[in-house]
Amino acid sequence: MMLRFTFRALAATSLLALTAPALADTLVDNVDGVTIDGDGDVLRFTGIVFDDDGKVTQVFERGDERPQVDYRLDGEGRVMIPGMIDAHVHVGQIGFAAMTLDLSDTNSLDEALQKIAQFSTDNPGRPWILGRGWNQEKWGLGRFPTAAELDKVVSDRPVLLRRADGHAAWTNSLAMEQAGVTAGAKAPAGGRIIRDEAGNLTGIFVDSAIGLVGQSVPDPRPSDYDRALALAQEQLIANGITAVGDMAMSVHEWHAYRRAADLGQLRIRVMAYADSPELMELIGGTGPTPWLYDDRLRLNGIKLYVDGALGSRGAALKEPYADEPGTSGLALTMPAQLRNLMSRAAMSNFQTAVHAIGDAANADVLSAIEELSETYTGDRRWRIEHAQIVDPADIPRLGQHGIIASVQPLHQTSDRTMAEARLGPDRLDGAYPWRSVVAAGGRLAFGSDAPVEPADPFAGFAAAISRTDADGQPFGGWFPQETVSREQALAGFTSDAAFAGFAEGRFGRLIPGERADFLLVDRDPLLSSPDDIRQTKVIEVWVGGVKVLGE
Repeated sequence: MMLRFTFRALAATSLLALTAPALADTLVDNVDGVTIDGDGDVLRFTGIVFDDDGKVTQVFERGDERPQVDYRLDGEGRVMIPGMIDAHVHVGQIGFAAMTLDLSDTNSLDEALQKIAQFSTDNPGRPWILGRGWNQEKWGLGRFPTAAELDKVVSDRPVLLRRADGHAAWTNSLAMEQAGVTAGAKAPAGGRIIRDEAGNLTGIFVDSAIGLVGQSVPDPRPSDYDRALALAQEQLIANGITAVGDMAMSVHEWHAYRRAADLGQLRIRVMAYADSPELMELIGGTGPTPWLYDDRLRLNGIKLYVDGALGSRGAALKEPYADEPGTSGLALTMPAQLRNLMSRAAMSNFQTAVHAIGDAANADVLSAIEELSETYTGDRRWRIEHAQIVDPADIPRLGQHGIIASVQPLHQTSDRTMAEARLGPDRLDGAYPWRSVVAAGGRLAFGSDAPVEPADPFAGFAAAISRTDADGQPFGGWFPQETVSREQALAGFTSDAAFAGFAEGRFGRLIPGERADFLLVDRDPLLSSPDDIRQTKVIEVWVGGVKVLGE
């Protein structure tokens, strides 16, 4: 259902002209509005006014007198909330995932192989079969899939398929052959080649070893990046997401943003983090860029990686994996290198966002922040991305030095049984410790890590307040003492996510001075059960006072 539109002609008399509001002020009235206010509290309202620049100028509660405006839109009692902000996504990968093979919905190896074979048949002109989303844990396989199994369905073209978390790749024999990867290949630092008991290649490459085969994949064209961005924006907006933190952005993706914005086609807001210090400095030069295109695009800083992921046993742990005692994970960035890179960014006031999943990785990042904070003072907003497994002894450190834990609630529901297997029952106290971070004085920002998880903020909201999955499992929630309140979940996906990207005062709240980015939805997330929140329907999406979704 769309907002009803009425037009009020400007008064003809000079007196009324003098007292009339600025041209094109718009009142959206008769809404059941909810936002986080300037003090961090929940504000309920029934109407807002935004100006021709797409900024909120007034917010009205029930009974407040409404001004005379040029345009009045009737919200018909719909729930209005700020546009959702996903603090951690990979925009380009969302788009490319839509253009390649998606295995995220497969529930067994056989189902995946059937889907791969069908995709190959349906796309005979593609020189490589590329895709992502497989998860051997979800399949109940108990091991990684192999090149031999892949060869049975595709042997005429090379195949490279990334795991759901992006930290492992499954290849066929032809892909390894074309890349020149032989049985004698050695894994680079921060990588791992999975072999069978006889030492033969299995076709699985972990973290930096993926590049041994990946370097042979043809590079996408600029038009491919443009198409990927367009597809990603469609998906994000459809889910009510109006702003994102884009992690490990490439130079090609930056140029795609600029091309889209120059043509008026950048519909979301992007807080970008470069994939290398060289790109960070190439784009930003002496520091973060200004906000460009009416607060649509800004380079904030850099994304770094300290370890891999739990699923591929690349997350760096203090003790060996319970289900593979021969490994404690992979260090993708050594301690001295991490400190050098963070210092290089901080010297020019770039923000650092550091991927850390295992407890050893999180401890190292915390130590680096403590050391660097002695030199680089002020409002740094050091970010730790994921912070999935934290030693309970280290949790109080997350409340110091303005650290932001940028977490993804859906990871907890997807990874629960895997985390239990990887860590064992005695090492789970610091797993996905959201409420503990807040209690320690830390700050949360919520996201999805899409395309690793669906870019669905309402599913993430439900997981954050319940610690249960879409089926309501486990009953009562997994370590329910780590849930957050509904108000904290709303802040995590709006105002706190904006704060995490230095965007507070620009967008993230429906208060005077900030952008009129809002949704009309069919239910109030602060008054709904987790299951109901997951069913939320996004009716309309507005960015900067312009409707980008809805009839």
